[in-house]
Amino acid sequence: MTTRQAPRPVTTRNARFQQWQALLSNRTKRQRLGEFLVQGVRPITLAVERGWPVRALLMDAERAPSRWATGVLRDCPAAERYALAPELLAELGEKGDGAELVAVVGMPPDGLDRVPVGPDFLGVVFDRPVSPGNIGTLVRSADSFGASGVIVTGHAADVYDPKAVRASTGSLFALPVVRCPGPREIAAWLDGEAARLGQPVTVVGTDEAGATELAEADLTGPVLLVVGNETAGLSAAWRELCDTMVRIPMTGSASSLNAASAATVTLYEAVRQRRHHRDAA
Repeated sequence: MTTRQAPRPVTTRNARFQQWQALLSNRTKRQRLGEFLVQGVRPITLAVERGWPVRALLMDAERAPSRWATGVLRDCPAAERYALAPELLAELGEKGDGAELVAVVGMPPDGLDRVPVGPDFLGVVFDRPVSPGNIGTLVRSADSFGASGVIVTGHAADVYDPKAVRASTGSLFALPVVRCPGPREIAAWLDGEAARLGQPVTVVGTDEAGATELAEADLTGPVLLVVGNETAGLSAAWRELCDTMVRIPMTGSASSLNAASAATVTLYEAVRQRRHHRDAA
């Protein structure tokens, strides 16, 4: 019978701590190491439940693990364990609410083959988002409405930025979220998937000046929704790829919605139409 190794103590801002600290703000470091920090009970729980590779668990050296933390430690036997001085763990937890655990989690590959495409496909592209919080919010909405996956394209904020991970409230771990250079790669992928399905995937762009009102667009078949940059909207290349451009009717003084909010409304309409279509069949 083997005995699990005791957590390694970290009491100073040593090289290992500085590496974890860099994962909070250094995108290049995250990408090079292929890992990122996960904070909070729900995100860590979902990461473990969905089988993401937990490489290390950082715990409070002066605090006995709760039932939840004990369960996470039990369910991640391969993860390295570190006992940090409370003030150091608080720096990595960022929120200042007495984080009990912070997880170091490995990134999955960014292949589009992670996004399943079937007859009920409902995917979302977020093109060149500048706000990691908007990425996380959109991922949360996509998960809530049962989307097949989210694709972030172009020069964009980082999917694995702590703000994006927190804003997703764990949904990042529940559905595929992949990064892709741009519309050319998406078009090639869709062509291959359409040939396999035997039917096209409709690409629907969102724009405040879209020619079709959202409720009038047919969103019942395989659909890829495309949401543009928060300021500039969709690029010319994306507009060319879209089969239709839809608008959300606005009746107040605001001329448009936040990008993540617009995606949420569009996802809701797609789900509403599909439910009505099934009930009428």
